[in-house]
Amino acid sequence: MPRPKGSKNKAPRKITVANNDFEALIAEKTSAKENLTVEIASLEENLTAIKADLKAKKAELKKLDTELGKLEEQKAAFDAAEAEKAKKAELESVLQKLMADGVSAAEILEKLK
Repeated sequence: MPRPKGSKNKAPRKITVANNDFEALIAEKTSAKENLTVEIASLEENLTAIKADLKAKKAELKKLDTELGKLEEQKAAFDAAEAEKAKKAELESVLQKLMADGVSAAEILEKLK
């Protein structure tokens, strides 16, 4: 014979109603149900508004991320161009110094290599 499932120590569930006032209990439970239904509806409205707000904020964040990425790329390109200009200016100053010292063009080309 199989074992019975569940606890054997459970108390039986009985609804005790004083004077069999079922109408009052039904009215009370119905009003509680209506109140909960109204609360759920208002929460759902709030939730849809919050979801729409969240969607807008995420779109704005995505737009800002793309703009930030573009600006970082532009900054990197600008920094590289500035570094190239500085290197070119330094090289020209070295050439001017060597020419002022009387070094020939062939010797300058050897030193640059």
